[in-house]
Amino acid sequence: MPTRRQKKLISKIAVFTFLATALAIGVSLLYKNLTRRRPSFVRYPEFGISMPESYSIHGIDVSKYQQSIAWEEVKAMKVKNIQLGFAFMKATEGIANDDPKFKRNWKKAKDAGVCRGAYHFFIGSKDGKMQAEHFIDRVELEPGDLPPVLDVEQLNGAGSEQLRKEVKRWLETAEAYYNVKPILYTNVDFYNRHLGSAFDNYPLWVAHYYQPVQPRINRGWIFWQHSDRGRVNGINGPVDFNVFSGDSLDFKLLLMR
Repeated sequence: MPTRRQKKLISKIAVFTFLATALAIGVSLLYKNLTRRRPSFVRYPEFGISMPESYSIHGIDVSKYQQSIAWEEVKAMKVKNIQLGFAFMKATEGIANDDPKFKRNWKKAKDAGVCRGAYHFFIGSKDGKMQAEHFIDRVELEPGDLPPVLDVEQLNGAGSEQLRKEVKRWLETAEAYYNVKPILYTNVDFYNRHLGSAFDNYPLWVAHYYQPVQPRINRGWIFWQHSDRGRVNGINGPVDFNVFSGDSLDFKLLLMR
């Protein structure tokens, strides 16, 4: 028959065992919950890449490098539950250069029923207002189009302070004309080093490839360019793939009115 001392020891062991079991169950549930909330990537051979399944709206961005695109084929492509919901296309660069495929892409994408957006490739050493005026002269946005996009990923000889000044001029000029806040495109490293908090109030389209979860940036974003190696019917060669951060209602609210 156990002594009083042995009974106390048995009681302590029972309590310890109970607490250890409860802790193990709690850790297991927490891990499962966190894992469930992390976007999983699934390989789609038809698209040539793995894609994050936690996002419902996928899209691409193109320029002259994709040559002549068969937009009807782009629109028709559907793999399981994924169909491309939008396409950004390069329109202008600097103060005088146009993408030679923009006019065709802009018209054909609309004809095929693809939600379209246009972007300007920024030259850091050039006047921001003049660059915005060049974009405005070439791009007429209609209801249902995505807001204008400024692509900033190079200094082009400018210092960070000068770059921020000219980027601000572009954004303010475009916003005044289109009556909508433009989207800022860049990569994580460039944003942190040269742009940063000065533009935290602008919607962000961020490039960060091969990330297992999401872009590693300490601010909100609306588009994530997660791969530059995708494949799409109707397009020759690789193409950039993106996801939208919200649902279909959020996407609709983003469009031009």
